[in-house]
Amino acid sequence: MKKIINEVGLVEEQMILGMVKAYPQYLAKLDCGNVVVRARKKEGKVALISGGGSGHEPAHGGFVGEGMLDAAVAGAVFTSPTPDQIYEGIKAIATDKGVLMVIKNYTGDVMNFEMAAEMAQAEGIEVKQVVVNDDVAVKDSLYTVGRRGVAGTVFVHKIAGAKAEEGASLDEVQATAQKVIDNVRTMGIAITPCTVPAAGKPGFELSENEMEVGIGIHGEPGTHREPLRPADEIVDMLLDRILSDLDFTGSEVAVMINGSGGTPLMELFIINNRVADVLKSKGIKVYRTFVGEFMTSIEMQGFSVTLLRMDDELKRLLDAKADTPAFKA
Repeated sequence: MKKIINEVGLVEEQMILGMVKAYPQYLAKLDCGNVVVRARKKEGKVALISGGGSGHEPAHGGFVGEGMLDAAVAGAVFTSPTPDQIYEGIKAIATDKGVLMVIKNYTGDVMNFEMAAEMAQAEGIEVKQVVVNDDVAVKDSLYTVGRRGVAGTVFVHKIAGAKAEEGASLDEVQATAQKVIDNVRTMGIAITPCTVPAAGKPGFELSENEMEVGIGIHGEPGTHREPLRPADEIVDMLLDRILSDLDFTGSEVAVMINGSGGTPLMELFIINNRVADVLKSKGIKVYRTFVGEFMTSIEMQGFSVTLLRMDDELKRLLDAKADTPAFKA
């Protein structure tokens, strides 16, 4: 295993410290663990908290800032953060308008965030939640009951964060976040695995000419393996699944082409070239496109395609100002 690290046990802490030192205008670190909050707390608005295991950078700390998250909690690599960590994050950002938790649908994340919410509610903090489950590939996987939460989570952060920034109530922000979840779908593939530093070896193996279809963001198995195909054929396969899962007919959509950590931008733009052409051929209008790394899997080579069905409110909120280390609008 080749990793440019110091000690395996310090990876997460040193990563968070480096992030905060790079972006002190956006981020501050709590003393209780790997929890980052907005450098300048904003009162009078619903506060948003999200998080999960490390290894998905820039998610989630990279999305803390104006117009998105107020706090992000980082567990060990691919491991849910503890309830205590999440609880401290909730306390640090709580306002009189309450806190919304944005949780990806993994059993450990849901359980630990809900435990933290109970602890906060016992202290009189109003806390509500949404659970993101945008992956169309796999249901009831090794880590989930139901569908997994993947790159579509970033659209939830952005749009719910914009709604909160406007001064909306906790119920309104929760409802807007849920609207995004109801209208967003994602599927991805991988052509190489990733290596968790503590494990010291790849989480799975693929031969030179194989790809894993429908893979999860922790390297969990997808639907099947098959020989590697040209980019256009892979895109067609993913879009077939996404478009058959939700009716996008006649819709405007936001598109996210998300790299898994080791995929060159050259390849992501080749993928987007096909996505745009297929959507146009089907009468689906692209409102905005985002290409890059938003929800990664350490150094995995692969990508996912996310489509969000838009309406006027979602367009306005997607376009609203966001100023974070990893996402600006």
